[in-house]
Formats: sequence, structure tokens, C-alpha cells
Amino acid sequence: MKRTIIYLLGLILIFPACQSGTVPGGGSSSGGGQNFPDWLIPRNQVYDGGVGKDGIPALLDPGFGSQADAEYYMRPTDLVLGIKIGDEIRGYPHPILDWHEIINDKIGDDAFAVTYCPLTGTGIGWGRVLDGQETTFGVSGLIYNSNLIPYDRGSNSNWSQMRNDCVNGQFEGSPAEYFHLVEMEWTTWKEMYPDASVLSRYTGHSRSYGEYPYGNYKTDNEYMLFPLLPDDLRLERKERVLGVILDGEAKVYRFAAFNEQVIDVVQDQFKGMNLVVVGSNAKNFMVAYNRLAPDGVLLDFTPIQNGQDAIMEDQEGNQWNIFGEAVSGPRQGQSLNRPVNYMGYWLAWGAFYPGAEIHGN
Repeated sequence: MKRTIIYLLGLILIFPACQSGTVPGGGSSSGGGQNFPDWLIPRNQVYDGGVGKDGIPALLDPGFGSQADAEYYMRPTDLVLGIKIGDEIRGYPHPILDWHEIINDKIGDDAFAVTYCPLTGTGIGWGRVLDGQETTFGVSGLIYNSNLIPYDRGSNSNWSQMRNDCVNGQFEGSPAEYFHLVEMEWTTWKEMYPDASVLSRYTGHSRSYGEYPYGNYKTDNEYMLFPLLPDDLRLERKERVLGVILDGEAKVYRFAAFNEQVIDVVQDQFKGMNLVVVGSNAKNFMVAYNRLAPDGVLLDFTPIQNGQDAIMEDQEGNQWNIFGEAVSGPRQGQSLNRPVNYMGYWLAWGAFYPGAEIHGN
């Protein structure tokens, strides 16, 4: 409790202009939703994060630079989220996301937001076109099960990041459009995509990028700022795992399932889908794809150890990158279908998907 009070006071000092109000019928709030009384989540479990609406400033029209620029604040094991649309590859480092949580970006005609919650360790891409209108997402200042609640500026509706849907407002019940991101440590990102552009630290905001703003939260499994319901203790709360979501249920994969020093693959089934999960302890990544090719052929995968961006090969001789694209072979140019999957702390998967299956348990 003492650490929680100190944390909240610290954030209030950082963002002194923020003020708080009340979620109708529920916990304290300073975010959106005042005009929409109905919520899809329990209102008494929606908490004020302590900084107010837009107290954590989402980025608009972000700038990008070289990886050399990012070396100024990135450590080798710092994490980065990556996206690939067409031939464009961009990286969004955690040390910037820790301070902004939402990056509104656009590549070609694809308008999307990179949403990141430092309390659940979850980074998810969302489309920014709602009901035919392009909008932007901001940080509402509200928390549910320790997880970020973004709001869209077009309708002032509130969205749950982990649920991937609108939980309050005009779009209540509507799913977010999923944009696939990959997550890995900085050293691996530079090896795979040395020429990719990286979010610039020149954001227009004065923040200590490279300094984690939440103390030892990432490493202390007992250190929680907000309640979890349920609080599933089958795994350590802050263990990073990959979750795959199908039909409203989740299955979780652990780094322990992979060979410690090399890239490895796990072929599995979940909710009737044949999955390949490729990952590496040493390179600190996991991603999941549907093994069923677009033409109905079930592919069998083996890992590739020494390729630059190719990480697995199938029985036809196709080589595939971390974004699920065939980069060589007869299927070159094709992409694997991908269920909703992303990395996050176990605490979030246990709370949002009660009884989630854990691979190998």
C-alpha cells in the first residue's frame, strides 16, 4: 500500500494539471464515459489511474529515425514492438511506450494505433477507422484489471485493451480491428531488421526515455498497483507469456516450452485450429500462426537458426519470417493467417481469460 501511494503521488507530481471525478456507479474516474452510463465490465472495478484523462499523452503524427538514434537510450535487452505493412517496417521501443502508452500512426492507407500497457506488458495494434471515420486513440486514465483503457477521440468511447473491444460508449460491444505486432528484444530487432525505422525519442514531450517509470514493478511479483479479479497464481504474475485468443478463450505459451539457446517451434492445436508457435529464449520472442495455408495445405514447420529474418521452414521448402510471410520458396509473397496473439504478463491473461489453458501444464 505504501508503494502504491508513493507511485500515485509521483504521477500526480509529473502531471499536475490532471483532475479526477467519478465513474457512474463505480470506482473513481477521470477519463471518458461520463455520458455513457452502461459498461460491459463491472464499473466498481474500473479505477482511476491517478493521472487523469490524457495525463499520459498519446503520440500523434510520430516521427521516426534510425536505429543509431535509438542507441542513445535503448539497452540490449529492452523490448521493441514491430509492425510490417507492405515493405514498411517500424519499431516502437518500450522505453518510449512506457511514457506514452499509445502511438497513433499510419502507413499508406492503414491508420492504426500501437497500444501498450506497462502494467500488463501487453502491446496490441488497433485500427483507427471506426464507422468509416478515421480517429485517434488517447489514454483515458482509467484502469481495469491493471490494464489500459484507451478512448477514441471521435466518440469518447472507452475500450479495453486486453478484451480488444469497446466497453463503454457509442461502439459498446464492437471489437477492435486487430493489427499484428511482434515483440522482441532490441538486439534481436537490430539483427533481423537493421534498416527498419524506429520511433524517434524527439516526441515533443520531456520524458526520461530509458528510465522505467514504475520502479521494480516488472520484477517484483508481489508489487501490484491495482486489484486483479481473479488473481490466478498458477504462474508468477510478471512472467511474460504469449497468449492466443480464439472464440473468447485464451491459451498461453511459455518460454520454458522452447529450447533455451536456439529458435524452436511448437506445433499445437487450440479450439480446432492447427497452430505453429515459434519462439526463442535467447532472442526473446514468441509468435503464433495458423499452420493451414490459404490453399488448404497443412504445413509442417522446422526452425531456422542462422537466417537474418527467416525463422522457420516448411516441408515444401518455403522460408518464413517473424511476420508470417514467405520470404523464399514456391509460396514466396504469401502470408500465414494469424489468430489474435500477443505477449503479456501472466497476471493479465489469468484475469481476463479465467482458467486460460497453459501449454504443457
